[in-house]
Amino acid sequence: MEEYTFLRAFADMWGLLAMFLFFIGVVVWVFLPSRREVHEESKTIPFRHEDAPAPDDGEDDSAEREEART
Repeated sequence: MEEYTFLRAFADMWGLLAMFLFFIGVVVWVFLPSRREVHEESKTIPFRHEDAPAPDDGEDDSAEREEART
């Protein structure tokens, strides 16, 4: 029973520390300046079809889009 208690205490202490360090690492990775381009691209996704709405039923309506642009 002593081995179980030791392993449980070890997992509680070091497991929590490992998860916390992983969380901090992810947060730092997300906010790195080199990730700015990825975030800029992601935030404009809703506006990609601003000039003409995307087709609802999956059909190709490229001819209608050309007419809408002219």
